Amino acid sequence: MVHALQLPQDAPSVRDAATLSIAPMMDWTDRHCRVFHRLLSRRALLYTEMVTAPAIIHGDRHRLLDYDAAEHPVALQLGGSDPAELEAATRIAADWDYDEINLNVGCPSDRVQSGCFGAVLMKTPDLVAECVARMIAASPVEVTVKCRIGVDDQIPEDVLPAFLDRMRDAGIRRIAIHARKAWLQGLSPRENRDIPPLDYSLVHRMKRQFADLHLSINGGIPGLDAVRDHLQVMDGVMVGRAAYHQPWDLLGQADRLWGDLPPFSSPDQVALAMRPYIAAHLAAGGRLHQITRHMLGLFHGMPGARGWKRTLSEGASKGGIEVYDAALQQVTQLAA
Repeated sequence: MVHALQLPQDAPSVRDAATLSIAPMMDWTDRHCRVFHRLLSRRALLYTEMVTAPAIIHGDRHRLLDYDAAEHPVALQLGGSDPAELEAATRIAADWDYDEINLNVGCPSDRVQSGCFGAVLMKTPDLVAECVARMIAASPVEVTVKCRIGVDDQIPEDVLPAFLDRMRDAGIRRIAIHARKAWLQGLSPRENRDIPPLDYSLVHRMKRQFADLHLSINGGIPGLDAVRDHLQVMDGVMVGRAAYHQPWDLLGQADRLWGDLPPFSSPDQVALAMRPYIAAHLAAGGRLHQITRHMLGLFHGMPGARGWKRTLSEGASKGGIEVYDAALQQVTQLAA
């Protein structure tokens, strides 16, 4: 692990941090992405990419589970459908001191379906309940669930409240709900992020019906104004692509939700603050693009953003810190 960032140690509680969380996103929210996001916000709850239980049991645990201590509060998302495997993976992960363990009951990808986990588990709430009960017994930290409002021909108005009730009976107290149904047949994972209609009102009704549960809403939330609107009803909001593609607009201002000032006043300050972490990664044998691919949207909509993005996109796969400095110069020259 690289510990190049010195961040405040007074991290918020995980439940407080869940006021705004950054969704687990496959191939995106890796450890470098999370360090970048934590630099932007001291408060938001971060999630790992989904890691399957069998991979943790049989694979390279350090590669899969290591993270920078600066990322706290950070949650590990697990994928799986075998209660014994999920219990074992949870026990193993306990040694890594994550702040939360989350079970994926929402991903619609083909490889997830073939493993009989992810969104398809909405069809088997009793199995999910057994899984989370075993996970809770094995975990020193809170176990949570991320789900959809339903899948395929299910009627969300019937399925979702029954699912939430079953999760509550199993010991779950915090759930993030993606406000779209998942179509497991006929739509690709990408299409499942956009085509099924969002039903925010249903998720809002679930909060009123399940007042004792901490419920977050997820799906298609474009920015902080929308986050604030949802927080009038919900306990938390989970944002994915908007935070990834426009990190300064959303995460760079996110700490205001807690009444705090943002840690930086401009995105170029963020870029400079990331430089020691990048230099340490390069010195350890890493590659520039492993980090900067997550930073392409930092200057979204600002003068020099195109040059920043182009310089990193074209040079980061082969170049070093000089490429990063050249990219930053594209922005600072115009701002001067």
